[in-house]
Amino acid sequence: MTGSLVEVSDLTVRAGGRTLLDGIGFSMNRGERLGLIGESGSGKSLTALSLMGLLPDQLSATGSIALDGVDVNLVGAPERLLTALRGDDLGMVFQEPMTALNPLMKVGRQVAEVIELHDSALSRAGRREAVLAQLAAVDLPDPARIARSYPHELSGGQRQRVLIAIAMANRPRVLICDEPSTALDVTVQAQILDLIDTTVREHDTALLFITHDLAVVSALCDRVLVMRDGSILESGPIERVFGAPQHPYTRALLEASDLSGSTLGDRWRPDRCRGSARSPRRCRTNTSSRSCPYGGSAAPTGDRGPRCGVGRIPCTHWPARRSTSVAASGSAWSANPAPASPR
Repeated sequence: MTGSLVEVSDLTVRAGGRTLLDGIGFSMNRGERLGLIGESGSGKSLTALSLMGLLPDQLSATGSIALDGVDVNLVGAPERLLTALRGDDLGMVFQEPMTALNPLMKVGRQVAEVIELHDSALSRAGRREAVLAQLAAVDLPDPARIARSYPHELSGGQRQRVLIAIAMANRPRVLICDEPSTALDVTVQAQILDLIDTTVREHDTALLFITHDLAVVSALCDRVLVMRDGSILESGPIERVFGAPQHPYTRALLEASDLSGSTLGDRWRPDRCRGSARSPRRCRTNTSSRSCPYGGSAAPTGDRGPRCGVGRIPCTHWPARRSTSVAASGSAWSANPAPASPR
């Protein structure tokens, strides 16, 4: 460890011969808020499941996940250790509460189960008191009634609050939120985000917030990681990544988002690109000569490798990694790319 609360190094996840996460790495400090953004299928949820030790059996993982105070690499750690860490040191709020909650168990019992797992000496009356206090802490009305209810008897926002109550029941040092407000309407979404914001601030909890909503990340997080195809393309402080993105894919995400000058300030808006996924010929990339304005060159027609984030064409230099600064980094085309190696 280098003083960080969480240190992820060269994390790779494979399914047979297919690489799903490709050597990603990042760190988190206590109380820090880290956003993880990218399109669907980019590897965001796999990253979260890897941290929690919840990868499906058919996937294999290599690399290192270090947690401060734990001497064992969490990648491949014994299930007994991971069970002890989940809920106590690591908490997670899943995207869909109806699949995360047990439909056959009352809400109060599900909260009590997490508390009991890490504090077996607590009396039955003490557990009940702790459950009601935890439900009240996430602003659920009439905690006693909620505790007696089944998940299907609650609204979507109430179910998500229950998940937050379960995740924070033992005051974990790290909270992972995997798109916790995506399925909620705008008003309830704002309430859930405010609850997460308040909860992590009160307990100085490190937050890994996974979303495709850049506006939420800009309001909630300190730093951001940009993912695509299982790799981290760019990382750094929110102001730098959103204000002066180094990678064309980050620019494309910003262009497709609903961020506006009134929200982030005009200086945070990247140069507008006229192209789009549906109309690549209008892009600044000269597709007729299949060249890239960022210094890369296109692969032969028909190659199905990674696509250029600007011209939507295959690139032989993906990803030619470079560091942009100590606090911010990105994978982009080098200004003077090396010749592509034979394939």
